[in-house]
Amino acid sequence: MRVLSIDGGGIRGIIPAMVLAEVEARTGRRIADLFDLVAGTSTGGILACALTAPSPRTAAALVDLYRAEGPRIFHRSLWQRVVSADGLAHARHDPQPLKDVLHDYLGEARLGDATTRLLATSYDLQGRAPYFFKSWRTAGEPERDLELKTVALATAAAPTYFPPVLVHPPGGGAPLTLADGGVFANNPAMCAYAEAVRLAPGTPITVLSLGTGTQTHEMPYAQAVHWGLVEWARPILDVVFDGVADTVDYQLQHVLGEGYTRLQCRLDTASDALDDADPANIEALADCAQRLITAKSATLDAVCAALAT
Repeated sequence: MRVLSIDGGGIRGIIPAMVLAEVEARTGRRIADLFDLVAGTSTGGILACALTAPSPRTAAALVDLYRAEGPRIFHRSLWQRVVSADGLAHARHDPQPLKDVLHDYLGEARLGDATTRLLATSYDLQGRAPYFFKSWRTAGEPERDLELKTVALATAAAPTYFPPVLVHPPGGGAPLTLADGGVFANNPAMCAYAEAVRLAPGTPITVLSLGTGTQTHEMPYAQAVHWGLVEWARPILDVVFDGVADTVDYQLQHVLGEGYTRLQCRLDTASDALDDADPANIEALADCAQRLITAKSATLDAVCAALAT
């Protein structure tokens, strides 16, 4: 069983989008046709939804999404900065631009319409538990068959960046208050692996896991030792997101060995902020992705050859 997993990372999602565009170019096939399960968290969840939608976008088109729509999604007016106290009192960003983009890209398609198995992560703040969107469960549980744009919005509702999403299940049922799945699975590869084991017991499993760039912003002791609640509010998210991703990478290296491929780059020349959508930074992220593709060209050739069989 072939599994694709895409990390969260906000605007940094342009990195896995470019890697996937390269995979499509080398194989001549759509991502949804190459994998049996596509999983994503946050920006990776948006990519997963768009790549498996019934009218799918190519990965190259999704690269353009980040370039064209990223500045609009992460724009902050002076009024937004003031009323949110720069993200301390309210979410840093108005979710409406993101909603508009998701509607443009996903339309009225529903989770059950996904052309291959789709898994996206979120966290139910009211139920205090992870919530997984699983396309293959919608046939027997119609209350799970949400619109893909709602799935994408919920998986990307990163605390302090966007407000949580109130979701009303189709046909009734208790509403869900959902936040970004990155709080527990910013790298959803282990979640995807667990689902693959359950879906196809005894079948060999391969996992391609795509990161959105390793964080490089240091938090020296001299600063952190004096931090309290306000100072930790934003950095703790980075620590959780990055730490979870690295932990899953460590686990799957040992569990799957050669059946596991992780493609990740260091953000040495680009900002690691989730919402730095300045055009210059977007191009710096694109450059990081291109350098990753060049450095790992042989690995990509091997992955593509395996996927094409």
